[in-house]
Amino acid sequence: MEEPSDKAPRLGHLASTMAATGLGALQNRGELLLVEWQLEKARLTELLMLSFGLGFFGIMAMMLLTATIIFLFPDNARLYAAAGFALLYLAGAVWVVFGIRSRVKQEPFEETVEQLKKDRKCLDSFR
Repeated sequence: MEEPSDKAPRLGHLASTMAATGLGALQNRGELLLVEWQLEKARLTELLMLSFGLGFFGIMAMMLLTATIIFLFPDNARLYAAAGFALLYLAGAVWVVFGIRSRVKQEPFEETVEQLKKDRKCLDSFR
C-alpha cells in the first residue's frame, strides 16, 4: 500500500509543465495569426476586385450617359456641359478615394495583437 506523499512536485516536472503550457499558448497564437492572415488576404483581394469592377463599370456607364447628355445640349453650350461633368466626376473620384482610405485604415491582425497584449499583461502580473 502506498503512503500519501507530502512532497512538493519536482522542479523538472514543473519546468516541463510550464514549457508545455508555453508551447501550447505559442501554437494557439500562431494558429490565430494564420487564420487572421488568411482573412486579411481575402479582404484585400475582395477590395481589389471590387475597386476594379467599380472603375470599369463606372467608367463605361458614365461615358455613355455623359455623351448622351452632352449631345442633348446646343452646340455652343456643349463645352460648358462637358466641363460641368468633369467637375462632377472629379468630386466622385475624391469621394471614392476617401472610401478606400477608410477601408485601408482597418488594423490588420487585430485579434492577434489583442491576445498578445493579454498574454503580456498576464505574465507581468506574476512579477
